[in-house]
Amino acid sequence: MTTAGRRIAANRAAHDRLLGGYDARHPEIWNDVEQSRLVASVARAVGAIRSATQPNTRVMLDIGAGTGNLAAKLLDHPGKVLASDVAPRMLETLRARLGAGDRLMTMVLNGTDLRPLGDASVDLVGAYSVLHHVPDYLALVEEMARVVRPGGVILLEHEKAPAYWDPPPALARYLHGAVVWPEKRWSRFVDPRRYWARMRPWLVWQRWLDPRWMPEGDLHIWPDDHVEWPRVEARLRAAGCTVVHVEEHLAYEPRFDRTAWERARHECADTRALIARKEG
Repeated sequence: MTTAGRRIAANRAAHDRLLGGYDARHPEIWNDVEQSRLVASVARAVGAIRSATQPNTRVMLDIGAGTGNLAAKLLDHPGKVLASDVAPRMLETLRARLGAGDRLMTMVLNGTDLRPLGDASVDLVGAYSVLHHVPDYLALVEEMARVVRPGGVILLEHEKAPAYWDPPPALARYLHGAVVWPEKRWSRFVDPRRYWARMRPWLVWQRWLDPRWMPEGDLHIWPDDHVEWPRVEARLRAAGCTVVHVEEHLAYEPRFDRTAWERARHECADTRALIARKEG
């Protein structure tokens, strides 16, 4: 098996293994602020579609659908939703959660490309918090452009913005002081869960072999290895797509002070969403 193949297999196994607790691991996604923002972002992307397909016959593809976060928002709009993922068990959970009858289809991805989908076969293709999971994310961007119809839309959501890797003073100040720590009580010193939480990472044998090992597989989340937006946009342009909207916002998590976040979100951003449309 090639290196890329091993990474894909590891990502598939990781997400199947984390199935039951995946959503709980991501409070930055499953909170009211982010969910409301995503609803608006999906509506903007659907509104940007200019393909010749009638709305009720559109096909909208969700790549890396997981437990159904993006797919659920797409189902709020006319047309069919094709939820795809490398992890079959994730798709089983998504189907049970969303139902949606014949409006919802599922497809297991091979992790390399979007086959068996043909060229110009969908009207919208979206990836929410997915690019950084993909070994060759630039190849995935090219595949997204391949399968979308002329006038169709590509939605790239919830990836780190350039400022995250080189934070300006306002963002650095916010991130330094935004977390609200629980009140310290003497009982914390006799709580075995506190010590287990600190010891557990050191008991994972993979970390001894690879300091960048993560429970969710191989990730592009490091200062020297992350999603590079200029290269993403260059691949989109080369595939005949035009960027029609870029939004940068300050991600919210329940552990952040809400008042501090409300103030800081007008001054800085650390997360990006992009909408592109295929010409022709």
